[in-house]
Amino acid sequence: MAHVGVVGGGVVGLTTALRLAQAGHRVECIRDVPAADTVSALAGGLWFPYHVEPRHRVSGWGLATLQVLTSLARDGEAGVHLREGTFVERRPADRWWLEGIGSWREAEPDELPEGAAAGVVARLPVVTMPVHLRWLEDRCRSEGVDLVEGSVETVADVVADVVVVAAGARSPDLLPGLDITPSRGQVALLSNPGVERWHVDDHHPGGLTYVIPHPGWVVCGGTDVVGSADDRPDPSVHEAIVERCREAVPALRGAEVLGARVGFRPVAASVSLEERSVHGRPIVTNTGHGGAGVTLAWGCADEVAALLDHLR
Repeated sequence: MAHVGVVGGGVVGLTTALRLAQAGHRVECIRDVPAADTVSALAGGLWFPYHVEPRHRVSGWGLATLQVLTSLARDGEAGVHLREGTFVERRPADRWWLEGIGSWREAEPDELPEGAAAGVVARLPVVTMPVHLRWLEDRCRSEGVDLVEGSVETVADVVADVVVVAAGARSPDLLPGLDITPSRGQVALLSNPGVERWHVDDHHPGGLTYVIPHPGWVVCGGTDVVGSADDRPDPSVHEAIVERCREAVPALRGAEVLGARVGFRPVAASVSLEERSVHGRPIVTNTGHGGAGVTLAWGCADEVAALLDHLR
């Protein structure tokens, strides 16, 4: 059994800590902010491999996570629901992400917005992130994970046999050399008047448009601005997001606007999931998931556990 320090308290960090504890390791999960204040808490929560590479690895991680989330939809406390929705295609699309997901169909013309060439209707997990993060914290505690509040400047600050870097866009600060760029995502939160279907339109003429319903509220997006570090919601962007989403889902026309939020996706040319040695100590990276942290979390956590299996 190894003493493992996982740095990062979002969905990737917590899921990794949980899997490592279940594998028999003694685990600390160190985070500088509570789970409710992480970027993960802002996510729409739809299972979909958005803005992430490489496909040949993403597919396996994603399908493993899909299986877990589908099972968790039967757990009333995990914050996971299976919801049908439409992925809009305004240009020829590579549907690689559909391989292995099970039931899906072509969208009917009356299910598509004006200008859309085609679309896919599928039933996928939607994760209500604030609820799911609390559930993960509870599961971690029940498996003996020590959830530690604290700031880590570099991996050298962590006292453990092995360090797992799962800190999203902050990861390069902990381990210089990681090539990760923050991408600014702004969303609007609206009250939910009864919307149950999700809607994703990546190439809407007005910008990225998605509507992800949850019990009590709807996450409406959005933006994906690589390299921006401004964490203040832009009022004009907010208004445009609300208008696009109300146009896409007319049921939102009278919904109360609850606020705007900004988070930063950890975008990379490739997810960094590997073991390396730093000053003679094993360091595992699990970061660079772009807009697909919740989509890949369980599959990646399983691979981290497999990498450290020799230390049990």
